[in-house]
Amino acid sequence: MTRQYSKSSIRILFCTLVGIWTTSPVAAEEPVKKLILPGESFLVEGRPAFILTPKGDSSVKALRPWVMYAPTLAGYPDEHEKWMHSQFLDAGIAVAGIDVGEGYGSPKARQLFTAFYNEMTKNRGFAAKPCLLGRSRGGLWVTSWACENPDKVAGIAGIYPVFDFRTYPGLANAAPAYELTTEQLTERQAEFNPIERVSKLAKSKIPALMIHGDEDTVVPLKENSAEFVARYKQENAESAVTLIVAKGQGHNYWEGFFRCQELVDFTIARAKAGANP
Repeated sequence: MTRQYSKSSIRILFCTLVGIWTTSPVAAEEPVKKLILPGESFLVEGRPAFILTPKGDSSVKALRPWVMYAPTLAGYPDEHEKWMHSQFLDAGIAVAGIDVGEGYGSPKARQLFTAFYNEMTKNRGFAAKPCLLGRSRGGLWVTSWACENPDKVAGIAGIYPVFDFRTYPGLANAAPAYELTTEQLTERQAEFNPIERVSKLAKSKIPALMIHGDEDTVVPLKENSAEFVARYKQENAESAVTLIVAKGQGHNYWEGFFRCQELVDFTIARAKAGANP
């Protein structure tokens, strides 16, 4: 039997089909941030943030120990760090961070760090003193914030961390993040360059441990981690800082940087200490 349809019937049928298509289930939205281990991604002040959560962790548990990690960019933390972060989670330590863009320790970046810290401590039940962990340029981020907030820091750990923005990314590249010209940033280094402010951490005897290669040409050992130690010595706080020199290593993915048991143990101990003031 042949059926005949009027033009109006065809229009009705077409609209019905469109309605079916548009009301069908759609794919779930992409997460705010892709994570290398189980956790949560969310926004703080419109910026991507994340928490890697230990098994059995409870959001109602008081004083949850944690590590504030940097740099939280699109690809960080990465797979090279997975073993290290797994050790933190197995020890009951959460790992969390916020993507502030290429902030290089600028005032705006520090403000976002503070907003993230407040979210973690006031809204999510995390301890008031995390251990900060900075990898490479993340060292600028965590140290600049720590210098402003030494009372909120249980310790600082670093993997070939940057402390002097003259070495990386260089004054010309850092200046836009500070909303200054290169000349202005040069003149205000005592105010902004983390290495020039490390004495604040030393005077507060904030424990610090870092691992750095002696052949690093991207983030030179001498001007960064070694100088950090020298600033602690100047304040008679040498006992509070440890530098592990990786012989023959540069700024690379050598497994020893990310499977350094001494750094892992230090970070876990300081995060737990920050949860038990």
